[in-house]
Amino acid sequence: MDRLSQLKTFIGKEFTSSPSPFMQWLKPTVRTAEEGHLEFEYLIREEWLNPVGNLHGGVTAAIMDDILGATMFSLNEPSFFTTINNVVDYFSTAKRGDKIIAETRIIKRGKQFINAQCDIWDSEKSRLLARGTSNLYKTEIKR
Repeated sequence: MDRLSQLKTFIGKEFTSSPSPFMQWLKPTVRTAEEGHLEFEYLIREEWLNPVGNLHGGVTAAIMDDILGATMFSLNEPSFFTTINNVVDYFSTAKRGDKIIAETRIIKRGKQFINAQCDIWDSEKSRLLARGTSNLYKTEIKR
């Protein structure tokens, strides 16, 4: 089964078969899985908060980086893509117990580089919490 098909089997469920230990710790639920486009839902936990009780910006950036990596897997290429930069703009906050949605899309897909975007929304997708863009570089998988 290819990677995209595997992601699709988890729609509506927690993605428990990720090769990323970090993603397993985040415990996302797959909402949408298409080539180059994912939507994952996350439940904000206590350990994700900053000292004033809001979703920590570093966790927000890490969620973006992780789901963008999964988006690269949805392309079913034999290569690995490594992040070479992340730019994140923060617009609003979220609290413990809130559900948030991370949604990705490919902006530009070249032969060696991909530019991708991730938006993080509230659970209704009515309030944009953050937007990030990343450039990813195609590398060979060394085993």
